[in-house]
Amino acid sequence: MAVVLLALAAAYGGHVARAWERGLAPVAAPSPPAGDAAAIARGAKLAAVGNCMTCHTATQGQPLAGGLPLQTPFGVIYSTNITPDKDTGIGDWSLDAFTRAMRRGVSRDGHLLYPAFPYPHFAQMSDADIAALYAWLMSRASVNAPAPHNALIFPLGFRPLMAVWNKLYLPPTSAPSATSTDTQAPEVARGRYLVESLGHCGACHTPLNRLGAERRDHALQGGTLEGWDAPALTDLTARPRPWTQAQLTNYLRTGYASEHGAAAGPMRTVTRSLGDASAEDVEAIAAYLMTLQSNPNAAAPPAAASVHVSTAPANGATLFAAACASCHGEGAAMSIDGHRPSLSLSSAVNADSPRNMVRIMLDGIAWHESEAGSFMPPFAGTFTDTQIAELANYTRVRFTAYGPWSALDAQAVARLRKESPSR
Repeated sequence: MAVVLLALAAAYGGHVARAWERGLAPVAAPSPPAGDAAAIARGAKLAAVGNCMTCHTATQGQPLAGGLPLQTPFGVIYSTNITPDKDTGIGDWSLDAFTRAMRRGVSRDGHLLYPAFPYPHFAQMSDADIAALYAWLMSRASVNAPAPHNALIFPLGFRPLMAVWNKLYLPPTSAPSATSTDTQAPEVARGRYLVESLGHCGACHTPLNRLGAERRDHALQGGTLEGWDAPALTDLTARPRPWTQAQLTNYLRTGYASEHGAAAGPMRTVTRSLGDASAEDVEAIAAYLMTLQSNPNAAAPPAAASVHVSTAPANGATLFAAACASCHGEGAAMSIDGHRPSLSLSSAVNADSPRNMVRIMLDGIAWHESEAGSFMPPFAGTFTDTQIAELANYTRVRFTAYGPWSALDAQAVARLRKESPSR
C-alpha cells in the first residue's frame, strides 16, 4: 500500500506540493454565530448526530479534548482537541477556518488532516449546519490538552500524501442545503442528507479500498473497523426478523430493539449520542435507511429447529449452561422479565462472520443507565481462546439453522483478541 501511495505521489507531484495550504489568521474572538443561544442549541443536536463527543474524548479524558486513539489499518491516529482552548484546541479559529476543515480537511494553520476525521462526509453539510456546530463547540469548556503523536506506518506520517488522497477521493466542495428539492418526501430527504453528511454512516458501514477510501459503489453494504463488523444497512428487511422503521428509530435512539437486541461495540456509543439528537432527525435517518432495502419482501432465514448434535462443539453445551443460560436460555427469568429477544434473532449469531459474536463475548456490553439499558459481562479473562470458539459455535448451532462457523477456532479468537476493544 505504501508503494502505491508513493507512486501516486510521484504522479500527482503538483498536488503534493500543496500539502500545506495557506494558513488562516488566528482570531481574538470566535466569529458569529458563536454566542447565539439558538445556534448553540441547534449545534448541540447536530453534534449528537455526528457523534462528536465520542471520537474527540479520550477514556477518562475531558469532553472534546481529544486524545482518543483511533485504530486504523494504517496505524493509530489520535483525535484532536476541539474545545475553545487557544493553544491546543480551536479557540482561535474563525468560522471560515472551521468551515475549511470540515469541507476540505485543512487545519487553520494549513496542514492537511487525515480522513479518520470524515471530512469527505462533512463536506456535504450546509453552511447553516456548520455554523451551528461551530457555535456549539465555541460554547464548550476550554481544556488545554495537546494531542499525542500519531503512530502511522511509513510513509503515511508524511502529510503531503493526503494531497494525493484528496485529489482522488474528496468530492467536489459545495454548500448543499439541509433540505432537498428532489422528489423524495421531506423526511426521507432530510434523512439522506444526515446519513451522507454529518452522520457519516458510510465511514463505518461501507467497505474501504486499499487506500482507506470508501467504495462508493458498495455504499452502506457493510464494513469493518476497530475489530468489529459494521453490518450492511441495505438488507435490514432480510434479517431473521425484518426490521421496521419504528424498530430502527427506537434502536438508534436507545441502543435497543425488542425484536433484534442491543447495540454493542462502536455502535453502542453512536446510539448513546443519538439519544441526545433531535427526535425528528433520528426518525428521518430511519425513514431514509428503510428506502435503501434491496428487497423489501425478502424471506427471512430459516429459524433454528433443534441443535445439530453432530456439529455442535463438544464442550459448548456445558459452557453455555454455566455462563449463558441464566440470561439466554429458553424460559430464563432475565429474558422473560427483561423482554429480551431470543439469540435466534441476533445479528451476531446469524452473521456470516463470527467477528462480532467473538467481540461481544470478549468485551461484553457495558452498563449504561437508561430505561432500555442492557448489560453483558466480558469473558475475555474467563474463557480461553478454545472455549470462546466452542461456545460461539455452539450458540450459533443451537439458535440458528446454520452450522458452526468453519473458520472459527482458537487461532481465530487469538487474532481477534489482539484487535482494538470496543470503546
